[in-house]
Amino acid sequence: MDLKKIKEILDKEPEEAVEDILEDVEKRYGEIPYIINFMKDMPELFISRMIYENNVMREFKRMDPKTVELICIAVASALRCEHCMKTHVRVAKRLGVSKEEIFDSVLIASTISTAAVLAEGTRSVDTVFNESNTRMADSKCTICNINSEFPED
Repeated sequence: MDLKKIKEILDKEPEEAVEDILEDVEKRYGEIPYIINFMKDMPELFISRMIYENNVMREFKRMDPKTVELICIAVASALRCEHCMKTHVRVAKRLGVSKEEIFDSVLIASTISTAAVLAEGTRSVDTVFNESNTRMADSKCTICNINSEFPED
């Protein structure tokens, strides 16, 4: 979305800007996703989020819409977001993406997800078992920031 279009949106009354954005989303997606519908009554959040989202998802110039949807499907699958998954599968189908292409996207996501689990798991095992008599008595978990102590053998 170019700056001229963004300025046009921002110059409108909030309710009018919201309606225009909703019409554009429905035209492009064939539906209005739940999150977008939920946020429409909060124009101060909705308008800025949709300007950003339009630039990334619907007006991205370096990838075609089918590729963008396949990426969305892969990410939704990896994150296990059922609602996002269903929405993006429907949009991809409307764009002519085949069932096989969608499944390939899911397979790629599952492979990367599995690799991430293995990478973290094997590194943790290696770290603990390859310490030469040194303990990580006060190491913090990088996710929850909680101190963890290892029991004596």
